[in-house]
Amino acid sequence: MRIGLFVTCLADTLFPEVGRATVTVLERLGHEVVFPDEQTCCGQLHLNSGYPKEARRLGRRFERVFTGLDAVVSPSSSCVGTLRHELGVANVYELSELLVDRLGVEDVGASFDATVCYHPTCHSLRMTKVGDAPLRLLANVRGLELRPLERADECCGFGGTFSVKNAAVSTAMCDDKCEAIERSGAELCTAVDGSCLMQIGGRLARRGSRPRTIHLAEILAGT
Repeated sequence: MRIGLFVTCLADTLFPEVGRATVTVLERLGHEVVFPDEQTCCGQLHLNSGYPKEARRLGRRFERVFTGLDAVVSPSSSCVGTLRHELGVANVYELSELLVDRLGVEDVGASFDATVCYHPTCHSLRMTKVGDAPLRLLANVRGLELRPLERADECCGFGGTFSVKNAAVSTAMCDDKCEAIERSGAELCTAVDGSCLMQIGGRLARRGSRPRTIHLAEILAGT
């Protein structure tokens, strides 16, 4: 397949290793990955901030930029959810759902020696509904021990602009999530959204906690 990579603003700016890991996984499986240089924001921030017209314009631009591809993949469930369910863009997938649901792959040939817990993000649970696809992929990573996470389906408190407008509530929610991660005994917490991992990782660091965060793509790229 010829697959377009939508890297997202956050990954491009702060976590470029996540985009590179996504390419590594797909190329290992024999797919061609292309990166349209003209890509920009998906419109999620505009939509969440009360600018639906501008968001729709970005959605239409996205379709033009990524035309002619077999599929588009992104290492962000929240951006995919915005594009697919809010702006009506078709044929765009979060990485784990592309692998499991579209390509029928659960073992990507990865090895990763660590104890890991998985945080199912709000958008992956309630909008893109990736289900257990990330867990099925993690179950096939050699050397990885998956630890259960208490109250896993609770929000980490990020919510984009929510964390800015409601900082105290956001911090309290994230503390609950961090405490659950600490109790899991895992070395790492993974998820399919860099924004949630940024929130959780930053709070873990401020708490002086041992666990750190890592994107699912980076685990799947491990050899």
